[in-house]
Order: sequence, then C-alpha cells, then structure tokens
Amino acid sequence: MNPVISIIIPCYNSASTLAETLQSVIEQEFAAWEAIIVNDGSTDATEAIAMEWVNNDKRFSYYSKPNEGLCKTRNFGIRHAVGEYILPLDSDNLIFPSFLSQAVDVLDSNKAIGVVHGNAEFIGEKKGLWEIPEFEIESMLQDNYIDACAIYRKTLWEQVGGYDEHLPFEGLEDWELWMAFGAREVRFHHLKKTVFKYRVSSSSMIGVFRPEMAAITRDYIAKKYSSLYRYHYCKYVAENTNLSHKLKNKRFVLELFCKTFLGINISKSK
Repeated sequence: MNPVISIIIPCYNSASTLAETLQSVIEQEFAAWEAIIVNDGSTDATEAIAMEWVNNDKRFSYYSKPNEGLCKTRNFGIRHAVGEYILPLDSDNLIFPSFLSQAVDVLDSNKAIGVVHGNAEFIGEKKGLWEIPEFEIESMLQDNYIDACAIYRKTLWEQVGGYDEHLPFEGLEDWELWMAFGAREVRFHHLKKTVFKYRVSSSSMIGVFRPEMAAITRDYIAKKYSSLYRYHYCKYVAENTNLSHKLKNKRFVLELFCKTFLGINISKSK
C-alpha cells in the first residue's frame, strides 16, 4: 500500500521522547502512512532508538545528516516524502489515534481545503487543553497560534518553496509557512477536536527563543509579507472609515440598536 500521509519527524538529541512519539504513530487508526525520521546531528542515543522502529516496521525510514536546524531538516524530510499529505511531527509530541483518519476524510472529500488542524493537550511542564482558534488571516498577521502539528497538501509546500531556510532565528518557522499559505488564500479546516499532545519543556527550542531573537524574526516576516500587511491595513481603515460615517447618521444608529438589542428591524416595520 502506497502511503497517503508522510509524517516528518525531525530529531535533535531526542532519545528521551522519541520512542513515545513513534508509538503514537504506530497506534494510528489510519494505516497508509510513512514516517520519515531525520536525525539532525544528534549526539545522544537518538539513532539507536530510531533504528529499533525502522527494523520492526517498514513504514519507518531513517536519515542522518549534520546539524542544520529545523527548517532545513523538515524540508529534507519532505523532499523524501511520497505521500500526498504532510504531517510535521516534533519528536516530543504525540498524535491521537484518530487524527490521520479524520484529516484524510476532510482532505479527500474537499479539494478546496489545504490544511487540517485541531486542538491540543499540554503535557510535560504544563497541563490542560490548548484550544486553538480557526485560521483567520487577520489574526495570523498579528501572531502565530496554530502549531506545526497540522496536516497539509504537499503541493502547497512545493508552491511556497517549503519552510523558509533564511529565517534569522528558528522558532517562528510554522508562522512563516502559515503566512505563505494565507497569502495564497489557502483554506484551513479546524476539526474542533483534540488531535495531539504538545509537550512543554523549558529546554525545548521555543523555550530558549529569546525576545530579541523573536523581534528580529518578526521583522523579517513582516517585510517578506509587507504587501499582505498593507492590503489588510488598508481594508481595515476603509471599513472603519465607512462605519464612522454611518455612526454619524442618527437613523443608522437607531436601526443598529433596535436590531442588535431588541431584535426589531425598524427599516421594515413601516
């Protein structure tokens, strides 16, 4: 059976969490997947753990390369992927058993949808539910709120040139990709279910992402998508100017009040 989904698992000194992550892949209800483990220059037992799974299940494959960072490592894995859909999976996160099957159902039934995502459960140094909002480009322009653990069409990755390997610092690569998709008006679908477990650790890459690093990277992204920012800024100004003019009209204000708070449409009550 040819894989429908390619799960890309970058690893850097992931020996303590990798086995649990790969176990969550094995437990998927949907079986037509491949999992590509990419060792990004680890110095611990990551390779030995990965090879145990590769030797036991042919759907796992393993690559090792010098340390180059997350963007290059994900792109490396995706270039070796044969699946129609891509799932980037961090080597310390876990996916729920039904995630792949639910995402495939959505993507197969509606070709207009490009990305499928859902909510998450915090594990590790934080507990609780992470309720992830639905994708809106206006909100995404402000900050990222959708994790990398989402399933998207490989063709979209190809169209935008993959993860941006020129980001000044790592930590916002997911945001940059979603911005690239948003600039192409890609449709996102929220499953409205918890689909993965997100591990919070002070030693993770995002945990050591300092404010000054974030500021420099945000400036890079803002400049790259300046036309998108300008379009939505001008749209916002135009809409608010129009609303301001309407609010100066007493009749409009009265109609808006009656419709909003009283449920009465006085413009049709004459």
